[in-house]
Amino acid sequence: MKYIVAKMVAVIAVCLVPAFSAVGQSFKPVLLYDIGGKFDKSFNEAAFRGAERFNKDTGISFRDFEPNSETQYEQALKRFARRKADIIVAVGVGYSVAVRNVAKRYPDIKFTVIDAVIDLPNVQSITFKENEGSFLVGMIAGMSTKTGKLGFIGGMDIPLIDRFKVGYKQGVAFVRDDVSFIENYVGTTPAAWNDPIKAAEMARSQYARGVDIIFSAAGPSGLGVINAAKDSNALAIGVDSNQNHVQSGYVLTSMLKRVDLAVEQAMNSAKDGTWAPGHRVMGLPEGGVDYALDEHNAPLISEAMKARLEDARAKIIAGEIIVDDVEGGNSGH
Repeated sequence: MKYIVAKMVAVIAVCLVPAFSAVGQSFKPVLLYDIGGKFDKSFNEAAFRGAERFNKDTGISFRDFEPNSETQYEQALKRFARRKADIIVAVGVGYSVAVRNVAKRYPDIKFTVIDAVIDLPNVQSITFKENEGSFLVGMIAGMSTKTGKLGFIGGMDIPLIDRFKVGYKQGVAFVRDDVSFIENYVGTTPAAWNDPIKAAEMARSQYARGVDIIFSAAGPSGLGVINAAKDSNALAIGVDSNQNHVQSGYVLTSMLKRVDLAVEQAMNSAKDGTWAPGHRVMGLPEGGVDYALDEHNAPLISEAMKARLEDARAKIIAGEIIVDDVEGGNSGH
C-alpha cells in the first residue's frame, strides 16, 4: 500500500512539473491554462494556439499545465519558478492572487498574466477591450434577430464579463432600439467557466421565452449554449476562439479575443529581450478583438451587414464611436 501511495505521489509530481524536454534549450517558456482544459474550444485553446505558433516559428518548445482546480494555480507557479522558467504566462483572471504572491517571492522570474492587472516590477499584465469586439457582435445580433429578444449568458457576474455585456448591448442599440434582453450567469465560483450542462439549461430557458440569439461569455460553458441553439433551432454567438464550426449554421458569429496573439507576443518579447512589465490593453486598433467570419457563418452575414460592421470598426478605431466600458457611459453614436 505504501508503495502504491508513493508511486501515485510521484506520478502527480511529474504531471505537475514536467521537465523541459528540449535538450540544451536555453530559453524556457511556460504556459499555464485556466480551468477547463487545453482544448476547450475557447479561451485556453486560444492560448495554446499562440504558444504553438511561437514553437513553430522559433523551434523552441514550451511547457504547459492544465489545472483541475484553482487550488493548483499557486503550486504550479511556484514549481515552474523554482525551475527557472524564463517566462511564465498565466491565462485567466483566476490567477490574480497566485501570480501576485509568487511573483513577489521570485523577483527574477518574468510573469505575464492575461485578464488581470498586477503592479509588480516582474509582471506584465495584458487585458482586452472585450467591449469593442462585443459591440461588433452586438451589431450582428441586432441586425439578425427576428423576435426582437436577445440573450446573454455570462460565466460569473464580474467586471470582466460585464464588459462583454455592455459592449454587446451598445452594439445592438447602435442598429436598433426595440430589442429586449434576458441575461443569466452560470455560477459564482471559477467552476462556472466549465459547466456547459448548466449553461445549456439556461440557454434552453431563454430560447423558450422567445430569445432567438444568445451571446455567451462563459468560456467552455458556452459550448452548452451553442448545443442548445442547435436543439432549439436558434442561434448562438461564440466567444474567445472562433467557434463558428462547433455547430455550423447555428453560430451566428464569434467574438474573437486574441489570447493567442497575447501569448505569442509575450513569449517572443521575453526571448528577444524586449519584454517589459506594466499593463498592455489590446482592443480593435491592436488587433486584440474582432468578430469571426468564415465558411460556417457566411450565409448568415450579408454584404450589407459586413459593410455596416466595417464602417463601425473604422469609427471605433478612429475614436468616432466610443464603446462604453461600464454601463451608463457615452452612447457611442
